[in-house]
Amino acid sequence: MLDEKAKKEILLKIPHALYICGVRDGDEMNGFTASWVMQGSFKPPLIINCVRSDSGSHAMLKKTGVFTLSFLENTQKDMAANFFKPKRRVGNKFEDVEFYEGEETGCPIIKDSLGYVECKVVGTVEKGDHTVFVGEVIGAGVHRDGKILDLESTGWSYGG
Repeated sequence: MLDEKAKKEILLKIPHALYICGVRDGDEMNGFTASWVMQGSFKPPLIINCVRSDSGSHAMLKKTGVFTLSFLENTQKDMAANFFKPKRRVGNKFEDVEFYEGEETGCPIIKDSLGYVECKVVGTVEKGDHTVFVGEVIGAGVHRDGKILDLESTGWSYGG
């Protein structure tokens, strides 16, 4: 029998960095704070990105098959918090954030981030309340050096 308390406690110990995942469908752009992300392969370079199935960004990503991840610095907790909010409630999340469009995907990339990857979706697993998107890295860049923002340092929890 599964001990729910133990399961939640131990799963919350999995370390997660925080990223802004950029998506685009035509003229519509959005971004959200992603934390269930990991590298999955060296050759080809693959990123695993788990996205809530009921979000508007999920629908955009599923339709277009491309996304970006902007890597946040450990001083950018406020930016991560802003992108946690649903677009339907807060409107254009990029309104006060400098960004540019990725050369390979056209998806937004945060200018004031440590760097980014651009990915095209090469596989999906649709189970539970998140979809696992497997993205092949087709573009990347480094803006500056710094330490990555992680979930633990924010005092937030997303998991369990």
